Amino acid sequence: MKSYIKEKLDSFQSENKNRARLLINCADQPGIVAAVSKFLFDHGANIIESNQYSTDPHGGEFFIRIEFEIPNLKEKAKELESDFTAIKEQFALEATFKYVSEVKKIAVFVSKEPHCLLELLWEWQSGDLMADISLVISNHETSREMVESLGIPYYYIPANKEIRREVEEKQKELIEKYQVDVLILARYMQILTPDFVKTYQHQIINIHHSFLPAFIGAKPYERAYNRGVKLIGATSHYVTNDLDEGPIIEQDISRVDHRDNAEAMKKIGQSIERSVLARAVKWHLEDRIIVYGNKTIVF
Repeated sequence: MKSYIKEKLDSFQSENKNRARLLINCADQPGIVAAVSKFLFDHGANIIESNQYSTDPHGGEFFIRIEFEIPNLKEKAKELESDFTAIKEQFALEATFKYVSEVKKIAVFVSKEPHCLLELLWEWQSGDLMADISLVISNHETSREMVESLGIPYYYIPANKEIRREVEEKQKELIEKYQVDVLILARYMQILTPDFVKTYQHQIINIHHSFLPAFIGAKPYERAYNRGVKLIGATSHYVTNDLDEGPIIEQDISRVDHRDNAEAMKKIGQSIERSVLARAVKWHLEDRIIVYGNKTIVF
């Protein structure tokens, strides 16, 4: 990692050493917000941001994300989580504390096309993607120079469907070695096995070069052109074992017309892919996403 990037991360960690986030979902019922707010107040917290949503105030599912600060948070974190157990049990909450200074470690998977990887690297260098890009894994050598120039380890692991499990064992070893928190498929053109996906549930973010659920699978721009579409787009989602059908995090579109052939559509689409993936990754890093069934709540 280059020194100027490390300085940005160190500064971010220092500035946010006392900041945490609390993500909650449960059956909607009266008193949740009051109880949680009082709990944080009693523990000396100052709430910085709070967002909530209910699918239905009468028998629906309730979601809330609270960002707060507590002096000397590191020393108080275990006690805070332990004390919160009573409220979790009272309201049957699914609740997770996230500590902002604990910067998440990323592994980026890429194949031949580097445009999404380049967008992530640019956001990272500029200080807008607060993460530790720990390594890049690829089944091609295309991106090695641009990655290693930033001091990021690059691992070339040839892959195809005949050796998929063997390849994934090597990938798992690297993920464990670098203690990776989230995997980004930045146009990694290999299907993952069910075992691999299960191991990293809701930790694998993919970018699909189509506005799902339309044009699932390969060559979406060619099929979109042949269909005469007027809008094309991109979709970022968590990976599940249903191909391109995982919980959607972010989507965007752009207008096209009869003058745009498949190659022109691809260029327009790549621009959308870059921004959509970058936004999805940022929201994950900022703990803004709660997965609910096959949907996401994004605060």
